[in-house]
Amino acid sequence: MPLSNMDFEFYESEDPIWNPALMTIPIPGIRKMVNLASTMDDVIHLSIGQPDLPTPQNVINAGVEALQRGQTGYTMDAGLPELLESLAIYYGERYQRTLSPDNIMITTGATEALYLALTAVSAPGRHFIVPDPAFMLYSPLIRMNGGEVTEIPTRAENNHQLDPQEVIDAIEPHTYGIVLNSPSNPTGTVYPRETLEAIVEEAAYRGIQIISDEVYDHLIYDGKTYPSVLSCCSDLDHVMVVSSFSKTYSMAGMRIGWLIGSQGAIKKLRRYHMFTTTVANTPFQWAGVAALHGGNDFINHMLKEYTARRDRLVELVEQTPHMTGYVPEGAFYLFPSLPEGANGTNIALRLLKETGVCTIPGETFGSSCSNSLRLSYSTSMDNIEKAFERIIPWMEQQDFD
Repeated sequence: MPLSNMDFEFYESEDPIWNPALMTIPIPGIRKMVNLASTMDDVIHLSIGQPDLPTPQNVINAGVEALQRGQTGYTMDAGLPELLESLAIYYGERYQRTLSPDNIMITTGATEALYLALTAVSAPGRHFIVPDPAFMLYSPLIRMNGGEVTEIPTRAENNHQLDPQEVIDAIEPHTYGIVLNSPSNPTGTVYPRETLEAIVEEAAYRGIQIISDEVYDHLIYDGKTYPSVLSCCSDLDHVMVVSSFSKTYSMAGMRIGWLIGSQGAIKKLRRYHMFTTTVANTPFQWAGVAALHGGNDFINHMLKEYTARRDRLVELVEQTPHMTGYVPEGAFYLFPSLPEGANGTNIALRLLKETGVCTIPGETFGSSCSNSLRLSYSTSMDNIEKAFERIIPWMEQQDFD
């Protein structure tokens, strides 16, 4: 449904009944575009950030079987023991480090894990460092708790790589946290190991918390090995890693995520978790166990499909006037730039209204990228081709001078 006047009035209202912290939460740019698109006919979406591939059948079967067995009550507050054990073994083998179930907590999607991690650390007078552009959740959650944010701009000409020295130089005496997101939403950038090691080492030395959003950790292309923060730190004392099944196994609506940290951090956050969502969805935690034990066929198929889409999208962007792209190494996004000074929000709105192609404007993800658009290739190759049959001639008619 489209946003109503009531939606805008709520966000813009200064009615004293509402906590002023709510004013730090922007109207989500993604929702605005998708809601507007829902009022139109014949829209092609390059906007949606969720997998379009069907959920693996073994995962669905496990969820259904859990329901049929009557597994509909609460789990332990940290999560289903079988899932915690499976995740500890899985991550331990993947990154050659010892993890126990006490290092992990199951949450209602990665969103809750990020909420818990960020709001548990942020407070008035505390400073955080966040990449720009970045997923729109991080900075508002910090600011609504009174925290301060320094955004580190990344640049299209550098494939939006994060400069570790810029991060380190931005550290202040009251810095409490650094947020990392690799592969990145919205850019698809994968940070190399050297970048992560430099930031993690400096943060550990200064007692600063690293909060690493790794929900796209299996969407890594061209045969590259993914350098998780878990493989770049000596211990977990100043590290919290967030991930989920949403992107890896097309389980977005099942809402099963997790947070990995030190046993002390998990113990504290379990109590906080009990006062937010209490526990995650029980039947779909069983589905997650099946996902982890189901082999890699689905992931390999997904990577092959997304690689083909990425490669074609990169070609189409190269053919599009006024649009400059690059080759993303992960996730399923490309974040091309428009000419300097172009207003990406106006372009996205006009593109939607005049061509029926829905994209997400860059300013949704930060202040340094207002001349960019996020394009998602978690849609069919046919939709990608049809979208650019509309975009290219439309762009040819634009004058950005």
